[in-house]
Amino acid sequence: MTLLLALVGIIGISASGPIIAAFPGVPVLSMAFWRNGAAAAVLSVPALRKNPRVYLSMTRREWFFTGIAGLALALHFVCFMYSMRLTSVAAGTALVCIQGVWIAVFQVVRGVQYRTPVFIGMAVSLGGAILITGFDMGLSSQALLGDLLALAGGVLAAVYTLAGSVARRTMATATYTSSCYAITALALLVLCLATGMPIWGFDAQGWWAIILLTLCAQIFGHTAMNHLLNVLGPLTVCTLILLEIPGAALLAALFLGQVVSLATYGGLLVILVGLALVIRGQAQPKTRE
Repeated sequence: MTLLLALVGIIGISASGPIIAAFPGVPVLSMAFWRNGAAAAVLSVPALRKNPRVYLSMTRREWFFTGIAGLALALHFVCFMYSMRLTSVAAGTALVCIQGVWIAVFQVVRGVQYRTPVFIGMAVSLGGAILITGFDMGLSSQALLGDLLALAGGVLAAVYTLAGSVARRTMATATYTSSCYAITALALLVLCLATGMPIWGFDAQGWWAIILLTLCAQIFGHTAMNHLLNVLGPLTVCTLILLEIPGAALLAALFLGQVVSLATYGGLLVILVGLALVIRGQAQPKTRE
């Protein structure tokens, strides 16, 4: 079941970049608002069906960490989705997906010690990401800005994942994801109104893009990864997300006609090797007294 959820999650989040790139007619903030708002509404149904007072019974601690995760996710989407319009999908996705590095840094600062295979695995996985992108960093000022936004998006994704892992210790998946996405949507709505970004009046193609992004990337992708936080831990989940890089390239090739290089397939294999090392190395993590 864990393997199936991981596969669904990877395919879902891999669809994000290609969908954003394929439908440039919808403003980034508007698309981010709708994907989170719609997902929150859908996922609240099973949560409320199980317990009609579930949100009223959430503790201050749960709301605190869910709030941090929701705000970090909102800013992550702003950075990531704008980067998809400014730099290459390969470079932007790779820079966002190295959030596992930031997770490791944050965890070490908190006092967590990892075994050597974890760091070797992270290095190997990053090598796979570099192999795929071919150091595809932007040369123009616009592309450079996109790369920097993607890098910031990775840091924010790490904060979102860590805060979510704390909240998920005592919260069901549907409760956490629906409340987190609702907070994200509210923050994005404020940004849309403040910047005069339209949230309505799109053509049929625009709404189709929003529906696709909501179903694939948000409900299946992000929600599956949030469920796996309690099963695999934040660092493993972030390392697993590196598979979004070749996944996005393969989906772009399939649906957008983009050519997939041999480096993509080689990088996929390298990332899988690194992921295996990270998982094995966390079997018994050491903590400082």
